Amino acid sequence: QVQLVESGGGLAQPGGSLRLSCSASGVTFRYLDMAWYRQAPGKQRELVAGIPSRGVTVYVESVKDRFTISRDNAKNTVYLQMTSLKPEDTAVYYCNAGDSTWSGKYGYWGQGTQVTVSS
Repeated sequence: QVQLVESGGGLAQPGGSLRLSCSASGVTFRYLDMAWYRQAPGKQRELVAGIPSRGVTVYVESVKDRFTISRDNAKNTVYLQMTSLKPEDTAVYYCNAGDSTWSGKYGYWGQGTQVTVSS
């Protein structure tokens, strides 16, 4: 049974930082493309960052130079380091495993973790 468990969300001030983690089980993690998506109230879910099993990471333009996605295959975990947070980063962040298209239409999902950026 595939399970993705996100953690690390919470409240941050503008300009602050948070690190999200997604721990995977029931999958051969090292072969999977992993990604973080987010969904803000009233908006569609969007890709934030993706890290393939091999290859180049991808980022949505709005988070480039602020967010970094990484993975630790030994721990079956993918991370999203978020810096210089802005109020518009407020959303529920979801971990995805196995969608090589970066479309959000496929793969497995975690339950999401809330990130709120506010002073």
